[in-house]
Order: sequence, then C-alpha cells, then structure tokens
Amino acid sequence: MIQIPTRSLVLGSLVFLGAAWALLFIRLLPLSEGIMGWPGPDLGLALILAWVLRRPDQLAAAVIVLAVLVEDLLLMRPLGLWAAVVLIGLEAARLREPRWRDQPFMVEWLRVGILIGGMMLGYRLMQILFLLPVAALGQVILQYLATVMAYPLVVFAARWLLGLRRNGHGETT
Repeated sequence: MIQIPTRSLVLGSLVFLGAAWALLFIRLLPLSEGIMGWPGPDLGLALILAWVLRRPDQLAAAVIVLAVLVEDLLLMRPLGLWAAVVLIGLEAARLREPRWRDQPFMVEWLRVGILIGGMMLGYRLMQILFLLPVAALGQVILQYLATVMAYPLVVFAARWLLGLRRNGHGETT
C-alpha cells in the first residue's frame, strides 16, 4: 500500500529544502575579492546531520538527495557522488539515532565529527579511484575542521530559528 505522507513530513521537507537552498545561495554569493582564503564549513552537511539526528521522521532520504544533487550541479562537483556519500552517512546516523538520543551533546558532536570525517574520506577515495580531480588535502582538512566546529552553531540556529528539537522519550520516529 502507498502511505500518504503526514503533515509533519511534508512541512519538515519544505522547511529543510528552503533552509538548505538558502545556505547554498549564500555559499554562491561572490563575497570575496577573488583571493582564496580558508575554506568555510559545509553548513548544508551540518544542517542535514542536525536535522536527521533531531527529527528523523520529518525528512525523507529522497528530499536530502534532491537538495544535495542540486548543490552538486551548482557547485560543479561530480554529479551524484557527494549525494551518494551523504545518503550513506545520513542513513548510518538515522539508524543510530535512537541510541544517540540520550547521550550528551558532546558525545553527539564527537560522533558527528567522526561521521563527517568518514564521509569526506570516502568521497576523496572515490575521487581518486575514478581518477577525478581531487582538491588539495590541506583544504579538505581545513573544511572538515570548519564543518565540525560549526556543527554546534548550526544545531543552535536550527533550534532557535526553525524550532528543531530532539524527539522525546515518548515520541516515536
């Protein structure tokens, strides 16, 4: 049987797509004078992980893949490779969310940092395996550190601006 999407799923997906594409728009703005400095954090990835770990019932995998595919197109990355890596990483996080729910935020932050590192490493290995252009290792490490350091700010902003909070004990996903 085909299940009709619930109101929270549709509303959560629309709010997520709006937030993800607003972050992408800001990322595409020409704010620098042409001098490449330190790479910024991947706020879209941090938002995806924060959303999946807080409200996994509000976000379908297809919505996340759509958002990341649009990002791949606009940032001229290999089409679908980062989307596949993000999908694997977020489903790993979604499966572990009930066990991570009762942990303190510092433990979640550590686990998310390890997950982001694994995702970036897997993406880099796939680029090397398929002989695609690979970014400089120093730049990738700096982006990883910036993304992990920005994760608490993204979680705070998502809670404050979007009302995104963790599921309680009585709530089911």
